[in-house]
Amino acid sequence: MKDEIEQYLAAPRKKVSLKNYDTRYRGNLEKEEGKERLEEIKLKLNAAQETLYAENTRSVLIIFQAMDAAGKDSAIQHVMSGLNPQGCQVYSFKAPNSEEYDHDFLWRHYKALPEKGRIGIHNRSHYENVLVCKVHPEYVLNENIPGYQDVKKIDNAFWKKRYDSIRNFEQHLNENGTVIIKIFLYVSKEEQKQRFLDRINDPAKNWKFASGDIAERKLWKQYMTAYEEAITATSTENAPWYIIPADQKWYARLAISHILAETFEKLNLKFPVLAKEEAKKLDDIKAQLLDEE
Repeated sequence: MKDEIEQYLAAPRKKVSLKNYDTRYRGNLEKEEGKERLEEIKLKLNAAQETLYAENTRSVLIIFQAMDAAGKDSAIQHVMSGLNPQGCQVYSFKAPNSEEYDHDFLWRHYKALPEKGRIGIHNRSHYENVLVCKVHPEYVLNENIPGYQDVKKIDNAFWKKRYDSIRNFEQHLNENGTVIIKIFLYVSKEEQKQRFLDRINDPAKNWKFASGDIAERKLWKQYMTAYEEAITATSTENAPWYIIPADQKWYARLAISHILAETFEKLNLKFPVLAKEEAKKLDDIKAQLLDEE
C-alpha cells in the first residue's frame, strides 16, 4: 500500500486539483481484508506510541479536515482505538467564542498542542480560518483585525498572509519536535447526500444532522476551491497534506493507519538507554529483590 500512500501526498509547491483524486478508490482490497489489516497496523501504532512516550523528545499532531459527514469522527475512533488514551489528546474545534476572538486565530490551537511524548488529534483545526472563513469572509470581521473592518478589504493578499502564518506556525512546531500529519478526507457530494439521508432516516442518528449542513452543502464548489488553495499553499515537506478517498470509510481508515505507521517508522524512535550508574542501581535492586525470603 506504500505506493498508494505516495499518490495521496499533496506534493509541496505543486498546485492541487481535486478532480485528480477518486473519492471512491478502494485499491485491490475487499472490505474484510481491509479490516484485518487495520487491526494489524493498530498493534504497530500501539508499540510506536509507547516508544514515543518513553523517548519524550517529540510529539505528533494529527489534523483532520473534511466536509460534513466525511467520516472524521469514525476515522479517529477506529484508527486510534488501539492507542493508550493516556497518551492521546483529542480536540474538536467549534466556532470561536468571545475569548478566542480576542486573540489571534492560532491562539486556541497553540493551547491545544500535545506535549512531548504524546499524540494530539485535532478534529478540525486552524485550517478552518482559511476554509470556512474563506467561503464566509464575513466571519473574519469577528477577529477585529486592524485594517479589516470591511469584507471588501479581505482580498488575496490577506489570504496569502494567512497561509504564510500557518506555514510559519507549523515550521516552528516542527523545529521544536512536533511531527505534523494533515489528513483531508475527500468525500464526494453524492456520498455526502446519502450519509445525510441515512442520518435523517435513522432516529438514532438524527442528532448528527444539523440544518446548517444543507446550507453549507450548497456552497460545495466554493469549499472545494478553498481546500485546493489551502492544501496547495500549506503542504510542505515537514507538514504534508494527504488527500484520502473517503467514500469507502473502511478504506479511508486503513489508508490513514498506513500513513501513521509509516510516519512513526521514519522517526526511528528508540527507548532511552540508562546511564551506566543508573543501570548499576537497577542491578543492585534486582539482586536485593531476588535475595528476599
